[in-house]
Amino acid sequence: MLNTEARTIEADVLSRRCVLMRLAEFSFDKFQEALRQSAGAVVIILPQNMSIMPQDVIQQFMEIEPELLATETIVPVYFALEDDELLTIHEQTYSASVSQGTASAAEVLLHTATANGFQMVTSGAQSKAISDWSITSLEGRLTGLGGEDLPTIVIVAHYDSFGVAPWLSYGADCNGSGVAALLELARLFSRLYTYKRTHAGYNIMFFVSGGGKFNYQGTKRWLEDNLDHTGGGDDSLYLHVSKPPKEATPQYAFLKELETVTSNRFPEVKFSMIHKKINLAEDMLAWEHERFGIRRFPAFTVSRLESHRNSLRTSIMDMRSQIDIRKLYRNTKVIAEALARVIYNLTEKGAPENLQIFTEQMQLQEDQLSSVLDWLTAQPRAAQLIDKDSTLISTLEYHMNRYLKDVKRHYVKADKRDPEFLFYDQLKQTMNAYRVKPAIFDLLLALCIAAYLGLAYLVVQNFGFIYNMVRRITLKQKQH
Repeated sequence: MLNTEARTIEADVLSRRCVLMRLAEFSFDKFQEALRQSAGAVVIILPQNMSIMPQDVIQQFMEIEPELLATETIVPVYFALEDDELLTIHEQTYSASVSQGTASAAEVLLHTATANGFQMVTSGAQSKAISDWSITSLEGRLTGLGGEDLPTIVIVAHYDSFGVAPWLSYGADCNGSGVAALLELARLFSRLYTYKRTHAGYNIMFFVSGGGKFNYQGTKRWLEDNLDHTGGGDDSLYLHVSKPPKEATPQYAFLKELETVTSNRFPEVKFSMIHKKINLAEDMLAWEHERFGIRRFPAFTVSRLESHRNSLRTSIMDMRSQIDIRKLYRNTKVIAEALARVIYNLTEKGAPENLQIFTEQMQLQEDQLSSVLDWLTAQPRAAQLIDKDSTLISTLEYHMNRYLKDVKRHYVKADKRDPEFLFYDQLKQTMNAYRVKPAIFDLLLALCIAAYLGLAYLVVQNFGFIYNMVRRITLKQKQH
């Protein structure tokens, strides 16, 4: 619960105050200053349209976010999208905060008697842990020509997002773009697998995982359950691996086909492989393919990001405006063409390096890719907001059923004795702002009332004396 007076960071005293800061003026030093002065709460005001913000401001906040998450504090931190009313409150609070720091004592007293302030109030129960939360993942497959014993290629993308404020975590690039690309790949290869003459000798499984931002819990549980049964932003594309692939292996072939497709069809793309060993001493894995690597399955991650430490992966600034749909389309096409060359063994069969498979009626649909991404980024997708009955899950399931066979759900619940993750309720609060006079105004008003009552008392007690004095003065004036 919160019931404190509003101030901006410019005020001299922040103790037990609700500190309002706009994104453009926010910094970690200012945040630390509010904590040092024992502020009652901090409200960070974000613009409705992030695309209008300068890129350096967005980048600065993304770099601060991990520090905010790592800073342990009892001070509640709120994030609010700005509107006219909130901006008016901030403007008036800023004026009051600045004037108090530069005025004389008399001016401060006068300002106190005349100015209006705002009391910020929230109510609600204490946040509680949700003990029975399920993380949902979805699986669908295309069965190759020759039965179930064929080698299987698994294409994975996690759908959940992450950021310092769950209700503002839209995860456009991480990983809305990955899910949009996966669904487009499912559509393309389902058409190839419809006809016998284009049916490949590989099973392809598509896995949309949940809990990706919580150490890839959906993939971890799926591998545990199925181990005995299973075999857009810039001009860079990276293949992240835990172990460099050996020659004459399918993964080596895929690496070479990616190089072939990018060099022949998209020379502007800088493609390279990045090798990073799995660090089991770390609490969090770097990439989702490491879940497979731990189980000794050959796997890799294709990403436009060079490092797993890129701040965009865990930021509320990962918005739709950050995605260039044309480059996402190009990168999806690179993956689709390279994968097709692998499963049809086109290089060994002597097919030209510049051969295109997905053309004419079989080409990628940029409009559909864009529509799926728009839909995904129109809603926050933090894992603690998406239960098994959510519209997001049912819509993803519907999309996968259009193209794939045997679509089914997988659920993950935290271990009750040693939970791998723990979610809490009360992720959104309504804050009311009441226009009030500052607290010291009550004291001044009380003094004025006391003085008035005291004067009235003296007049009543000495009415005869005062009456005689007034009468004498009046008579003297008449005589003159």
